[in-house]
Amino acid sequence: MHWSRRSLCLTEDPELFFPVSTEGPGREQYEQAKAVCRRCPVQHRCLEYALNTHQMYGVWGGTSPDERRAAMTAPRRGAR
Repeated sequence: MHWSRRSLCLTEDPELFFPVSTEGPGREQYEQAKAVCRRCPVQHRCLEYALNTHQMYGVWGGTSPDERRAAMTAPRRGAR
């Protein structure tokens, strides 16, 4: 079974994970989506997928687009 079939977001409104803005009501929407992710058994697989496929919109693996961009540009531990 593919990991995504075990994700908690399947039972949520998909729009929750794609806020229009990071300000005002959008900020609260990001936090609500991240709360779902924190309880999800496949959160780490989801984040790995989002980073590997450069998902630049929405909440994936409990992260915002800005958080994923920062993770992709951060130097890797152990890299020289």
